[in-house]
Amino acid sequence: MKKTILSAVVAAFLALSSQAQQAYDHLYSDLPFSMSKVERPRIPDTRIVLTDFAAVGDGKTLNTEAFAKAIDALSLKGGGHLVVPAGVWLTGPIELKSNIDLHLEDRAIILFSADRSLYKIVETSFEGLDTRRCQSPLSGKNLSNISITGSGTIDGNGHFWRPLKKEKVSDSYWKKATSGGGVFKRADYWMPSAAYLRGDSIADMNVPTSLKTDEEWTSIKDFLRPVMVSLISCKNVLLEGVIFQNSPAWNIHPLMCENIILDKVQVRNPSFAQNGDGLDLESCKNALILNSTFDVGDDGICIKSGKNEDGRKRGIPCENVIVDNCTVFKGHGGFVVGSEMSGGVKNILVSNCQFLGTDVGLRFKSARGRGGVVENIYIRKISMTDIETEPILFNLYYGGKSAVESLEDKDEVKQAEVIPAVDETTPAFRNIFIEDVNCSHARRALYFYGLPEQKIDNINIKNVSVHAKLGGEISEAKNIVLDNLKISVEQGERLTLKNVSNIEFKNVNPDGTVVGPNDVKNAVGSRNSVNKKSVKAPNAAKNRKVKK
Repeated sequence: MKKTILSAVVAAFLALSSQAQQAYDHLYSDLPFSMSKVERPRIPDTRIVLTDFAAVGDGKTLNTEAFAKAIDALSLKGGGHLVVPAGVWLTGPIELKSNIDLHLEDRAIILFSADRSLYKIVETSFEGLDTRRCQSPLSGKNLSNISITGSGTIDGNGHFWRPLKKEKVSDSYWKKATSGGGVFKRADYWMPSAAYLRGDSIADMNVPTSLKTDEEWTSIKDFLRPVMVSLISCKNVLLEGVIFQNSPAWNIHPLMCENIILDKVQVRNPSFAQNGDGLDLESCKNALILNSTFDVGDDGICIKSGKNEDGRKRGIPCENVIVDNCTVFKGHGGFVVGSEMSGGVKNILVSNCQFLGTDVGLRFKSARGRGGVVENIYIRKISMTDIETEPILFNLYYGGKSAVESLEDKDEVKQAEVIPAVDETTPAFRNIFIEDVNCSHARRALYFYGLPEQKIDNINIKNVSVHAKLGGEISEAKNIVLDNLKISVEQGERLTLKNVSNIEFKNVNPDGTVVGPNDVKNAVGSRNSVNKKSVKAPNAAKNRKVKK
């Protein structure tokens, strides 16, 4: 009888696993590149409960040892499910092991301690560079078959780690946050401690430089904010159903992982969270990002592959990624590539997503010195509203600021720059296809700013409609196709070109609703060429009168 019941349970489990796997099959039916199907991790059916290891979910008792003992016990059994019941489970860092599912039941909150002494300094990667940071609250390295599932919450207590800028918060929040200690870099920029300020003073885009000894690193430990979830060189990873919030730095950071699924997760950070990215998928292969929401303080869904020489030396691209049915609320970018893309990015499909109030919708960013190639990016069926800057942005002069913070810098004309020769440090963006996009209320319709020595190449815009205050600008680009591009502006020209070669206008309507060559303003001193063969406008002269 017992064997019969056990067989029935196993059969039911296998049937559910098969159904869950089949739910992803439709994603591959119209895929514009070749990609292996991503399978869910196979976790043994053994189950233990955190409270079996003297854990107390009162929000005060530290449960670091209980989590470690429970994970070790499961590992000795070959893996299984660690069940975290309802309660607030305060803990120090948790290190995952292979073949284990961390399962949070409804109303289960894992709250990571704000005591920075619990987080040792470790060798890792951040901002695309090899460096040291504090140990991540939740981490795993060189693992296989791991998952974090359920309906609970993982909270990184990030406000104890992060600096704060006054202009990003209300006066009452500013007074409360800065009244408990810390130091001021400026009157409007608060940092948690003097050690944090020292680290900031020697850092290049959040990564300290010129430190050699352990003592030197320890002296700025407060500055070494970790990503909340760090998964390095792991295979067969599933994050499903859980809320991930309030991270010290980036929220979720899979690095050099393979076969990853994020499904039905919520990723949350305050809008003022410094470096509060949602997902940073770096140098990973075969990933599904599905049915999830991101509401964060920096980029929402971001694809990376290392920075400058460190990224090129690693040489691992981020490739074969499907992003489908996701929503991004506040954040610097909805879907983002870069700026750390030195190992390359290729074969990405983004579809059926909406961006609501992000600084940028589709954001591609890099700079001289990166190197790397971004190619074969396919984006379709995107809706956006209330975009602070541009719905579509290519910026190869990225300097570390958000698009909103960089508005004045971006609008500068770089008249006297020295143009270097193309070499391994020159980034390349090419073969990018964007179609079926609608955007209501943006500052500027679109902005392409490539490098004169290596222009962005073969960017295809099809069936895109934008309402913006200002028209679009395309600079230092070639082989651009604008097919049924509709731009409605409140002032000025609908499209300005600077040093663009071979731009094609397709399906230009006689009534001027679709952007055509007669809507173009050529920037002073620029050389532009239009492929006349692709223009379909019987009465294109009428377009000149249509500016809105």
